[in-house]
Amino acid sequence: MLVYIFRRLINVVALLVVVSMVTFGIFFMVPKITGSDPALLYAGRATNTVAIEGIRHKMGLDKPITVQYGDFVKGIVVGRDYDSGTDKTHCPAPCFGYSFKNEQPVWPMLLDRLPVTASLAAGASTLWLLGGVATGVISALRRRTVLDRATMITALAGVSLPVYFTGLLASAIFVHSLGWLPEIGYVDFADNPLLWAQNLILPWITLAFLFAATYARLTRATMLEILGEDYIRTARAKGLKEGVVIGKHALRSTLTPIITVFGLDLGQLLGGAVLTETVFNLKGLGNAAVNAISTQDLPVILGVTMFAAFFIVMANLVVDLLYAVVDPRVRLT
Repeated sequence: MLVYIFRRLINVVALLVVVSMVTFGIFFMVPKITGSDPALLYAGRATNTVAIEGIRHKMGLDKPITVQYGDFVKGIVVGRDYDSGTDKTHCPAPCFGYSFKNEQPVWPMLLDRLPVTASLAAGASTLWLLGGVATGVISALRRRTVLDRATMITALAGVSLPVYFTGLLASAIFVHSLGWLPEIGYVDFADNPLLWAQNLILPWITLAFLFAATYARLTRATMLEILGEDYIRTARAKGLKEGVVIGKHALRSTLTPIITVFGLDLGQLLGGAVLTETVFNLKGLGNAAVNAISTQDLPVILGVTMFAAFFIVMANLVVDLLYAVVDPRVRLT
């Protein structure tokens, strides 16, 4: 088991390095090819050539791209100094650079928005996992009944309807028309747990409705296939109770693809639920990415991208470890 974990950790580090290289190249090499000067983006339009050259030297934009990438990695690990000769600024580790627009370090900005995204991801993922798997299992056990068809129609609607439609519709009905829920706004869990949940319940349900549909259909299809396996028929022939057959044998095999999809979805969501945060005006990582893209704030976009890549890679690592627990044969691969 330890060898398996060690191999996966090496893969994680290698993948993060590759992602950082590709991402850094896209954000700092491509703009030069297309004629967009990052130094000009940092300085703004109301400046002169001397000031732009000073910014380019201070930010290290006049160095070769390989040296810039080395400074970027060094900044993440041990911090970085931005020195123009007359002005020196220290960026403590992990340093993702400074925002082009507000000249603030990127890392504290990301940490400030992370609780919003993490709260949204935690609540929504719990709802869609429990609801989707339970719906899929019930639908598989009641195959071709009215209940089965009703749940699959609901699942199809969940997959088809975009978040910006269901989110705005739900907000118009439950917040503005009926007044059952307060105006959407993030409240820190430590300040008021009840108000925290009340403000996020609608974004949770909206986002969970989209993802739960996929999990319900996947669970149903996998469960139907597993219920026809020989070992399930053998378990029933031995006289085991139906609850034991479903819960201990069939459901455990069904969890393998569910774990895979859940890990990827959760990792991606922790990188920022762009549409949901935009619809409900939640100041999370997804909202930060949208704002940074609209203002061409490259360091912030790079930071959010690296954040998202880290969560996705770590989610894959957790999925691999859970695979080894669910199916010990995986450790041999």
